Amino acid sequence: MSRAWIGLGSNLGDRRAHLERALTLLGRAPGIEVRAVSSFMETAPVGGPPQGMFLNAAASIETDLDPDGLLAALLDIEDRMGRVRAERWGPRIIDLDLLLFDDRIMHGRRLTVPHPRMHTRRFVLEPLAEIAPDVVHPVLGRSVRDLLGDLG
Repeated sequence: MSRAWIGLGSNLGDRRAHLERALTLLGRAPGIEVRAVSSFMETAPVGGPPQGMFLNAAASIETDLDPDGLLAALLDIEDRMGRVRAERWGPRIIDLDLLLFDDRIMHGRRLTVPHPRMHTRRFVLEPLAEIAPDVVHPVLGRSVRDLLGDLG
């Protein structure tokens, strides 16, 4: 089994219900076991058009899927929940991002692991630090706690 960390976000409709449903669907997906979930944290949107506040969280999972299989499962959950990709960084009912997968480093056409912007985003690092403060970013060689501290 591999360990992976997922970022979750929603800024449309009942944000809490959307995050809870995504976590339920994640836990029911074949080959995935949810091990820990952070608190839900309200955050301001970063980039994109003007839009409402986000509710964000992070989850730690164990999986027997490979990174591409896990990405496919995350995209399937987003599709099942009605995610529409009309505009980059636009409002969304649900967003599921694969942040880290063990200590793997991948640069593919569809998937980059670790997530290429996670170390610059408080809305990712704050919930992740709650459940995995000592996990080390495999490219930067620094813990999630330290990366969050760098943001001030």
